Amino acid sequence: MMDNDQMLTRDLEVLREKGNFRQLPSVEHLGRWVRSGEQPMLNLSSNDYLGLATDESLRKAFMEEVSAEDSLLSSSSSRLLTGNFAVHDRLERLLAESFGKEAALVFSSGYHMNTGILPAVADAHTLILADKLVHASLIDGIRLSAAKCIRFRHQDYAQLEALLQKHHADFHRILIVTESIFSMDGDVAPLQQLVELKQRYPGTMLYVDEAHAIGVRGQNGLGVAEEQACIPGIDFLCGTFGKAVASVGAYVACSLPVRNYLINRMRTLIFTTALPPLNVAWTEFIVKRLPDMNERRKRLATLSEQLRTALKKKGYACPSESHIVPMLVGASKETVLKAEELQRKGFYVLPVRPPTVPEGTSRLRFSLTATLSSGELEQLIDVL
Repeated sequence: MMDNDQMLTRDLEVLREKGNFRQLPSVEHLGRWVRSGEQPMLNLSSNDYLGLATDESLRKAFMEEVSAEDSLLSSSSSRLLTGNFAVHDRLERLLAESFGKEAALVFSSGYHMNTGILPAVADAHTLILADKLVHASLIDGIRLSAAKCIRFRHQDYAQLEALLQKHHADFHRILIVTESIFSMDGDVAPLQQLVELKQRYPGTMLYVDEAHAIGVRGQNGLGVAEEQACIPGIDFLCGTFGKAVASVGAYVACSLPVRNYLINRMRTLIFTTALPPLNVAWTEFIVKRLPDMNERRKRLATLSEQLRTALKKKGYACPSESHIVPMLVGASKETVLKAEELQRKGFYVLPVRPPTVPEGTSRLRFSLTATLSSGELEQLIDVL
């Protein structure tokens, strides 16, 4: 009979055989580049979409103006004890004002956000209707809730409406859950259509995760909801700071009753240490400047369109409508080999495999940044 370690080793061997075994990469960060061993590679796997994380002038300006009170490296407590600092309140007021909402609430991470909000608001009298391709953190949040859940086919809104028609009279509340830019395919949800759909069914609320859109889309960088002019119709307008905003944490912009309810019921807010004031101050610093970053957004959009066009010309399936550009390969082992080939040629691109994506859809996921040069993009296209 096998002991526990032997059983775990056996399961890991199955992952190896399928090409799905993962290890933590050991890389040295060199601005826009990374080095693994002796090989420097252009980083095309980061979520630093606007290039702010490597912008030394921004970092210098922040360090020159940040106050001593906001420079603390730890909050040392949950927000409901002594971990709620003035900078947390300032950031939440800034977010609420920016989105034109009554209130906002900040969390320690996107995972805390999605695994905390849904269990807090979705009880046994709630039905969650979630897009089939929503992020793993949303799926985990749904599983932690007491709600019934049905996952509709990806962006199949005819099926979604059929489910609303069938079930809207059976539940006190229905939550439609979607991303705005989907993290693996890079396609974009028609949020205005979803707002119109939820408004036809009383008791229906809309939960949108803008993790990959905040900073990148919209005239002021407020995401796809701003771009599609439907912010007021979204009940839980969520996003993260760890991608284009180049910081850490997450937020929801919402009504005041929703904010107060989450403060009292959301376990991942109540039972975790608050973000350090220094990180929150940096987030505030960046969020204030998002409206002035249109040139970076335009640059990123141009680069993304060029890569999507090139991939399609080379015969690769590419469902993207954004700066997340997948190159679908299919089998996991072939995808790993293709990633290793590109790394040898100086491009740090990583394979995405099951369970992150469905079986048979393993892909290379190019995560573009506005600081990528035209010459660098041409070199990449030449070696694909």
